[in-house]
Amino acid sequence: MASLTDARQLGAAVRAERKRRGMSQVALAASAGVSRAWLARFETGHRAASIEQIFLVLRALGLAFELAEPKMTDGEAKLLAAFKARAER
Repeated sequence: MASLTDARQLGAAVRAERKRRGMSQVALAASAGVSRAWLARFETGHRAASIEQIFLVLRALGLAFELAEPKMTDGEAKLLAAFKARAER
């Protein structure tokens, strides 16, 4: 699963999936019920994308939007453990 943090990354992920499937923007836009111009803006990270249209595109690709807690790196986990241990003293 990809970890996305902004509109540009979401658009790029959708573009990559569309291309992986060999779909044109025209074909995906028609399948999703959005305009090709809107899809082009969305794929480049334009911030004016409507959430409803985003869900239409994701559904047309058979993708789901999932919220998840960000995972800590090992370094972040060790730092947090050190802070917790220090606070318990």
